[in-house]
Amino acid sequence: MAASGSNRVIITALAANVGIAVAKFAAAAFTGSSAMLTEGVHSLVDSTNQVLLLYGTRRSRRPADMQHPFGYGRELYFWSFVVAILVFSLGAGVSLYEGVLHLLSPEPTRDLGVAFAVLGVAGALEGWSTWEALREFSRANRDKGMLRALRETKDAPTLIILLENGGALAGLAIAALGLGLAWLTGNPLWDGLASVLIGVVLGAIAVMLIVESKGLLIGEAADPALVEAIRACAVAHPGVVAVHEVLTVHQAPDMVVSVISADFDDAISARDVEQTVRDIEAEVARRFPVVTRVYVRPLDPAIG
Repeated sequence: MAASGSNRVIITALAANVGIAVAKFAAAAFTGSSAMLTEGVHSLVDSTNQVLLLYGTRRSRRPADMQHPFGYGRELYFWSFVVAILVFSLGAGVSLYEGVLHLLSPEPTRDLGVAFAVLGVAGALEGWSTWEALREFSRANRDKGMLRALRETKDAPTLIILLENGGALAGLAIAALGLGLAWLTGNPLWDGLASVLIGVVLGAIAVMLIVESKGLLIGEAADPALVEAIRACAVAHPGVVAVHEVLTVHQAPDMVVSVISADFDDAISARDVEQTVRDIEAEVARRFPVVTRVYVRPLDPAIG
């Protein structure tokens, strides 16, 4: 997915979450609901996370320099990892704390009409943000099923938005259920239990984000289809006998570094090998714009 597409998804989610957070905190003040306060914190954390993702995206686009010759692309993955930690520590942690506190000292909720109205508006805004993220994500992964695309994506910001929004929609449903049961039974413990369940959901999502962000930060290979396409491109050049390895690593969602180990025909001159190497590098860069760096390593099969 292009950076502009990711930015559009993040900005949409940020706009939605700022409004939702204000409404939820107002509803929590009116109703005294633990679940609504938890949801307000959840939306506030999400808003902070989206600001960090925008910052990380901007920083990752800086050009390469002497200190970082491959560019700053992985800075986006660093900030994605920070966001995952915040979801776990603040989102899940505060939700669990508030829920347990409310279970130990339950308080009746008031003005449930206000709470349900806010939950409805929040659901509509979260649904809009989720739809925009899903549309952009599906467009970038047309040839993959949703589960496979989620597992293999290198676009950490959009993955975070999708999972955060999924957690937000689940949290809204749990909050509504907890408030409804508290009203029907007259037992405010349901409200505190809803907060605990929201914390558990956020904790599970945070663990998924931490695992994925860690893998991307360490360095993950490009899609196997791209690797094979690079291999076919290289081996098709005259003078190339075989391509032994095509090593790739994502520096950012749309920045891949590739190293090709190739065996050349012994009958051609060193000058011809150098020209073929230049031709391979130029064609790979032209055919696959996502490959921002490509290096061809002539390999002697006797030692290689």
